[in-house]
Amino acid sequence: MQTNQKRVLVVDDEPDIVSFVKEALEAEGYYVDSTFDGRDAIKKALQVQPDLILLDVMMPGADGYEVCRAIRHTVSCPIVFLSALDREDQRVRGLVAGGDDYMVKPFGVKELRARVQAHLRREERAREGQGKADAALYFGELVIDIKGRSVTFRRENIPFTHREFDLIELLALHPGRVFSREQIYDTVWGIDAVGDATTVTEHIKKIRAKMSMIAPEHSYIQTIWGVGYKWDVS
Repeated sequence: MQTNQKRVLVVDDEPDIVSFVKEALEAEGYYVDSTFDGRDAIKKALQVQPDLILLDVMMPGADGYEVCRAIRHTVSCPIVFLSALDREDQRVRGLVAGGDDYMVKPFGVKELRARVQAHLRREERAREGQGKADAALYFGELVIDIKGRSVTFRRENIPFTHREFDLIELLALHPGRVFSREQIYDTVWGIDAVGDATTVTEHIKKIRAKMSMIAPEHSYIQTIWGVGYKWDVS
């Protein structure tokens, strides 16, 4: 048994799934909270501030997408959706809602542990790298506070999820440099993450949408067709 001392919140309305996940993760040394109800999950996520959330999609009261949107601005940990639906539109919907990954039921113990470990390792690397960056980056009236993990334009905060900020930070720390989707995915999600580079496209769309609401006259992330993306300082 490992002594990770990490806290995982499991949200699923199927007791058998919750029991299976709880047993598998506790055997690895994780502290596991659980709930069978979407609305209770919103309260519990804010109360316990878990290191990772495993979130079922189809639940009574509030589905997983609803729960994710409700907590995303205050909970920055990785959120992994659990669903029996293996359709692309469902996976994309999960990413757009603020999720970081999507596991299809049924899944085995090895896959479950691998995905949880991959996301938590990514979070550890992100924290270790924070101290190496400058305190803030300035692009005219846009300010990226690296240590505070915030983005403001004309002193108005632009709310980004943990993963969105990581992506912005990567590009902004290397203005003018073009990164492929694969490079961004490997750096931000980690080479050991389970998923693919299409996730990057969805996160770029969300970042641009949020920025356009507050700074519509500016476009900071430029698409280099057939290559990737870069932080545009022109």
